[in-house]
Amino acid sequence: MKKKIIIITICALAILAVVLVSVLGKPKAQSLSYQITTIHPTSISSSVTATGTVEPIKQVEVGTQVSGIISKIYVDYNSEVKAGQLIAELDRSVLATELEASKANLNASKTEYEYQSANYTRIKGLYDKGLVSATDYETAEYSFSKAKYSYQQAQANIQKAEKNLGYAWIYSPIDGIVLSRAVDEGQTVAAGFSTPTLFTIANDLKKMQVIADVDEADIGEVAQGQRVTFEVDAYPDDIFSGEVTQVRLLATTTSNVVTYEVVIDAPNPDLKLKPGLTANVSIYTLDKQNIIAVPLRALRFTPDNYKGTIPEKCVWGQGTDGSAYPIEVTTGVSDGVNTEIISGLKIGDKVITGTRLSNGTPAGAVSQGDSAQPAKSGNSNPFMPKPPTQGQNKRTK
Repeated sequence: MKKKIIIITICALAILAVVLVSVLGKPKAQSLSYQITTIHPTSISSSVTATGTVEPIKQVEVGTQVSGIISKIYVDYNSEVKAGQLIAELDRSVLATELEASKANLNASKTEYEYQSANYTRIKGLYDKGLVSATDYETAEYSFSKAKYSYQQAQANIQKAEKNLGYAWIYSPIDGIVLSRAVDEGQTVAAGFSTPTLFTIANDLKKMQVIADVDEADIGEVAQGQRVTFEVDAYPDDIFSGEVTQVRLLATTTSNVVTYEVVIDAPNPDLKLKPGLTANVSIYTLDKQNIIAVPLRALRFTPDNYKGTIPEKCVWGQGTDGSAYPIEVTTGVSDGVNTEIISGLKIGDKVITGTRLSNGTPAGAVSQGDSAQPAKSGNSNPFMPKPPTQGQNKRTK
């Protein structure tokens, strides 16, 4: 009797164990739910980068048209000047001597001209009466014409000498600030073949510009009026803003790299930007603020087993019963992550961007306990790096 009871108990326990294993050993089915995104005002932008140089908008190189010795200099680096202000003088002794010589030559030419004019008038009267030969008349006419042209040349020479003497005073052509001074008092400047530069004056350092070199692959997207931000190494924590004012058509080739100059207006009210600073520029070729946009995956999502008509472009909303329904939309620009919605949605709407399992893992993702094994192939490339084996996956310092 006891043996029967023991046998029945063992059998019951075995049946219970089988039932428990069959029930508890099965993994629970994971239910699916939707990932929901609420529409908020956002922005879409894309940019091209370039490197440029900060420069004054207007910069004038002041020189001299005459040669001589610098006798006085009235300005220095960073001096503020006004248009018409005297900034330097040349020694005038040689120029004044040339002017006196021109005046003496003018007087001599005038005397000769008056004499030849009177002589020509007298010979012409005698020639008209037949009292002198044609040769005498022609000689008198020739001498008169020569004296006339010499007198006119002397008049021009004296005007030139007066102008050259006036060039001994050097004035600022614009209002601005002196960026450079290339001469000192006592230095000789020669204006034989080219005008020597004495000073460089910038008009207004509160209005600067950046000349950026944009690569030929990006220049097609750059246009006048686009927003620009840039940084300079002198102020690493500051971001300066500007606007594209000109896209120059002349290409520059350096080491087989073709670039185009883009002029960027850069206000400088606090005078932080200095001429010559290198600027790292971002030109926003796409820049839309406060618009309605959805993630790109929302446009690519389609629920399983939906039997209705699906519009060509749509996103999906979730009804009160938990089912998904399509919302037809009109799309605009995209930056590869978000896409502008022109019509079909409004602020506060909710759209589906994907599905997730009941444990919160996005559907299709590999769980933390799974390991992705690489597929084996008999035609694998022997030069491809192999996955690290256990104990060899630490980075070498």
